[in-house]
Amino acid sequence: MVSKQLFPTYKGNALPAADTLNNEASAAYAYSPRHQLAQIAVTGCLGQTFYASAQDQLDQIANLVLMVDNEFTAKTAVYARERGYMKDVPATLAAALAVWNTDLLAQVFPRVIDNGKMLRNFVQIVRSGAMGRKSLGTRPKKLVQNWLLTASEKQLLNASIGNTPSLADVVKMVHPKPTEAWRAAWFAWLIGKPFNEADLPPITQAFERFKRDNAQGVISLDVPDVPFQMLTAQTLYSKQWAEIAKKGSWQMVRQNLNTFARNDVFKLAGMTDAIAQKLRDANAIAKARVMPYQLLAAFKASDEQVPAAVQNALQDAMEIALANVPRFDGNVVVCPDVSGSMGSIVTGHRGSASSKVRCIDVAGLVAAAVLRKNSNARVLPFEQEVVKLKLNGRDSVMTNAQKLAQIGGGGTNCSAPLKLLADEKAKVDLVIMVSDNESWMDNRHRGATATMMEWERIKQRNPDAKLVCIDIQPYGTSQAMDRKDILNVGGFSDAVFDVVASFSQGKLGAAHWVGEIEKIVLTPQ
Repeated sequence: MVSKQLFPTYKGNALPAADTLNNEASAAYAYSPRHQLAQIAVTGCLGQTFYASAQDQLDQIANLVLMVDNEFTAKTAVYARERGYMKDVPATLAAALAVWNTDLLAQVFPRVIDNGKMLRNFVQIVRSGAMGRKSLGTRPKKLVQNWLLTASEKQLLNASIGNTPSLADVVKMVHPKPTEAWRAAWFAWLIGKPFNEADLPPITQAFERFKRDNAQGVISLDVPDVPFQMLTAQTLYSKQWAEIAKKGSWQMVRQNLNTFARNDVFKLAGMTDAIAQKLRDANAIAKARVMPYQLLAAFKASDEQVPAAVQNALQDAMEIALANVPRFDGNVVVCPDVSGSMGSIVTGHRGSASSKVRCIDVAGLVAAAVLRKNSNARVLPFEQEVVKLKLNGRDSVMTNAQKLAQIGGGGTNCSAPLKLLADEKAKVDLVIMVSDNESWMDNRHRGATATMMEWERIKQRNPDAKLVCIDIQPYGTSQAMDRKDILNVGGFSDAVFDVVASFSQGKLGAAHWVGEIEKIVLTPQ
């Protein structure tokens, strides 16, 4: 008798065979160059990940920009910056345009290079030669000069934080010619040349006065509104630290809770409540473009000296940041990957600047957020097999995310939760898989991937079901090919939830990222 394991019978059209190998040398489907560039742009951080080095990712970008047209590269840079809130990849794509099409660079420059850090990133990437040239060239140099000559004092002060290159290096490199007295004095102050203090703009003057007062032992509570890092070189007292916390941006406060604790800020009357209120301020959260994983990072990093009221405020902020997570119709299943490779840092290894948030934390966060708004959803964590874990949808997102993240380990088998559903003959309307897509425990040597085979079994009983594969660290392949009922997305911002909702409602095609990027309108300069 013919073996049914070798020659199974499936209804419907034959499944296309896998056409490439993933990083575990297992069968997978390759994305088109546009799709690969789109996913890297939305999620790529050019850091060391579990499967790829930073150099591997940079080489991939350099190759992809040669494979797609320059206009798509330009639109991708804008999309990555404006919608994905990314930094390194959009600056890298802008640097590529400095080589291949300076007219397009001029069109996207103000939208991509929208602050001083992005300016310094762009200059460093160009002068590194990674994209094909080591000098700015005439057009890019003028764009950098224009940024320096039109930026506000606050923007310039923020830009002055950081090195490689420093803003002083950039100024010395492009030689801007200011027409305003205050800007000329400020550039002289920045690069260490003689200047007239009376000509400095007001915030910089206040900073100079503050430094003199501190040097003379005068404790001034009139802390200048300069970037936090400019003040840390001074000898500061707890009341001054409190003023910094009051005036600081939402993101700065979120990142420095342990610093405030070490400097006794929370021991001052009213400061615990003041900081907690700032952290849970819905308007401030929206303005700061808060990504849920940033709140998770702050929560995980908070030491025992940070008051419980402040840690609770971070949980409140998480609920606010995820307030727009939609409810999905029908039977929803979320499958977070908890295998060993998901222990990789989500933004890649970046030395001392590495995030404490791992891919598994983000997978847990997505699953917990969906469960929070869809209390009947099933959560099926998986590694080589589905892991049994009971979650309460009424628990906070932070609590359930941590429960999921504590599993960890084992090989990757993306088809495991789908096989379980198929074996159960479960009713399914939407399956959301959150993984790095590097499945290898279920490798097949020929034909379609195991993920596609098991999904096809589910589709036999649930013909209208849809599968969304959220790829946290895209490497250019997937276990499920793009088609009408399957969407591959990359990303870990709350925008992903809207994408999933639109796809589940039939309002979005499988080529979402590419389609959204193509909608970007460029304006000739």
